[in-house]
Amino acid sequence: MIATQEEMVEARVPLPYRDQCAHLLIPLNKCRQAEFYLPWKCETERHAYEKCEYELVMERMLQMQKIREEEAKLKQAQKQGITLIPKTANV
Repeated sequence: MIATQEEMVEARVPLPYRDQCAHLLIPLNKCRQAEFYLPWKCETERHAYEKCEYELVMERMLQMQKIREEEAKLKQAQKQGITLIPKTANV
């Protein structure tokens, strides 16, 4: 479930926090305000939000790793593609 722009504006979610986990941040912030930001309250909401954020970071890291591997393959292919002596000359 993804929060809509209207829901995020209504809940006053700051721009840097408007990501795929905003649907978990909205109830967390409501709980925090209702419980006067006591650290031992709203633990389930906080853990759910932090888990979502962690999974997003891990997903981005995997995507970046794939991009780096593809770039390394292209660089390796370019190095192997440039030969000074053609293969037919060695026959």
